[in-house]
Amino acid sequence: MHWKVFFAVFAVFQHDFLNAELVSAASAGVVSWISSNILYCSMNECCIDSWIPANYSGLAETLKSKLHGQHLVTDLVIKYLKAHGRGNPSKALVLSFHGRTGTGKSYVSRLVAEKLFYNGMESKYVHLFSATRDFNHIEKVPTYKKNLRDHIEKAVKECPRSLFIFDEMDKMPPGIIDTLKPYLDHYEQIGNVDYRKTIFFFLSNSGSNAITERALRAWKNGEARHSLKLKEMEQIIQEQVLNTKNGLLTSELVLKNLITAYVPFLPLERCHVKQCIRDGLVERGYYLDAEYVNDMLVREIADELTYFPKDVSLFSVKGCKSVHDKIVYVKEDF
Repeated sequence: MHWKVFFAVFAVFQHDFLNAELVSAASAGVVSWISSNILYCSMNECCIDSWIPANYSGLAETLKSKLHGQHLVTDLVIKYLKAHGRGNPSKALVLSFHGRTGTGKSYVSRLVAEKLFYNGMESKYVHLFSATRDFNHIEKVPTYKKNLRDHIEKAVKECPRSLFIFDEMDKMPPGIIDTLKPYLDHYEQIGNVDYRKTIFFFLSNSGSNAITERALRAWKNGEARHSLKLKEMEQIIQEQVLNTKNGLLTSELVLKNLITAYVPFLPLERCHVKQCIRDGLVERGYYLDAEYVNDMLVREIADELTYFPKDVSLFSVKGCKSVHDKIVYVKEDF
């Protein structure tokens, strides 16, 4: 256990329970209980600030330096997380991430988990579901719905600040997602449990074609990529989601406007892929700083990836998803 966590835990309990008046009035049993909890939470993850530090400034810095080509994502995610975490939310925060494979949806989810929770994705308060792994048999939908309800209720009862990540939402069998509706609505409590501090991320490829078409049109028209506005992109996503057969199509979450925001991930251009390559080379220890990475090596790795449309080769087919594999392949011969 890190010493900073121990003293942070101790400070929380000291502030809340060990003031002079309480100690003077407390029985030996209460003091013993407090001491045992201090010791327990110094060694084991607990639903307290020292284990859920919510480092928004660190998250903002990391997103701005490591998430390439997604100017619409960084400010939106930080804004909503801060407002939700530092205030008294009226409902759970629900962000629906949309875009092509490799554009950063899972990456952002992981970074948020790492900066909000001391144990990151390994935290017992971070819950990851995959449609193709966890809900892959349509005949089992009733069972899936019950299990999902039980899981969420148990998780939030243990920690109201839990994070739930649902990957491949576009492959989710119809009906399952509506299980979440009561927990995302404007209820103060359900069964004596408050769900308003929870966070839900939905990751989906739905809407990616429309997002790509708009980005390509902007490039052909000579519009700067940064000129694309969130309001327009959100509308594009909503229109395609409502007119495409996917898990959100007839969902109560969409019909009742329970999704806080639709987050557009733009297709990545070659220049963004090169930035990912530089980061990847540093992460693997080939270089100490991305600024000093060999340009010829970056170009060679970037050339190993596939781009579209064929006539201009503007966008990476898999975004930055295959970058690490290509680094290993090219670096061995470079």
